[in-house]
Amino acid sequence: MTVFTVVQPGLFTTIQDLGRPHAIASGVPTGGVMDRFAHRAGNLLVGNAPGDATLECTVRGPQLAVERDSLVAITGADLDPQLNGSPAPMWTSFLVAAGDRITFEGRRVGARAYIAVAGGIHGERWLGSVSTYVLVGRGGLAGGPLAAGDSISAARDAGGASGPGRELDRHLRPDYGDHTLHAIAGPHAKRLDAGGRRALFGGTFMLSHQSDRMGYRLDGAPVEMPGDELLSFGLAVGSIQVPSGGRPILLMADHHTAGGYPVPAVVASASLPVAAQLAPGDELRFAEVSVETAVEMRSAALKALDTLKV
Repeated sequence: MTVFTVVQPGLFTTIQDLGRPHAIASGVPTGGVMDRFAHRAGNLLVGNAPGDATLECTVRGPQLAVERDSLVAITGADLDPQLNGSPAPMWTSFLVAAGDRITFEGRRVGARAYIAVAGGIHGERWLGSVSTYVLVGRGGLAGGPLAAGDSISAARDAGGASGPGRELDRHLRPDYGDHTLHAIAGPHAKRLDAGGRRALFGGTFMLSHQSDRMGYRLDGAPVEMPGDELLSFGLAVGSIQVPSGGRPILLMADHHTAGGYPVPAVVASASLPVAAQLAPGDELRFAEVSVETAVEMRSAALKALDTLKV
């Protein structure tokens, strides 16, 4: 059931689902999609389960030749998607036919777009997930990013797919242009002195070119966190680690599962989609919120996705 043939793979296009959270105890990162909201929305728009695999396209999208009639949706970053040379809708399900071409003309807003196909994307399953984990070469398509000539297949027949024209209302979509990341207090928040707190929550950081799916290195005023060395402890996506030197690291989908750098704050789950859409050179800031506010933000995001459920 080949759906696409890869004409050009783009900068870094991989097959991803919601990852492998049950493997953390074995030291394997959860991994999976960086922008879980966009991924889930794309799947729901085409009638899939939220956990089905999609194509994650980074900064420069692929060129795909359509091999069979399919229902698709493109969500996440606006990389100027085109269908046969004309603008393709975003956050909307639409039909493609054999012989069509899907291309991306360039980055407008955000860094990662998601292509969902009715029936889900087929991939090699490892530890319960088809997510590509490039570091060990497992999952996805031969454990790596797509290459020219690759065939992308649907995981199953799309007989129960919803129809075209379903759309996520604009006011329910994440604002990828607002680079404010809301964060709650982390396990070592008390280590921040007045100067460290001003640097973390009052300053502006720039995403370094030394950033990837494991984590973002942030350039800006150093965040001082005096105190004794720590024993390694478990980490979660969104953790803001501060190593010696005060240059923060924001942990992302493929982050290591344990570490010993202090964590003064953790980005709220509702802000992680915005974090996922940052690219090297982008500026960002952190805004401290209470746990209660973070829970309310998460609830609002889930309610937005609920509007797409059939």
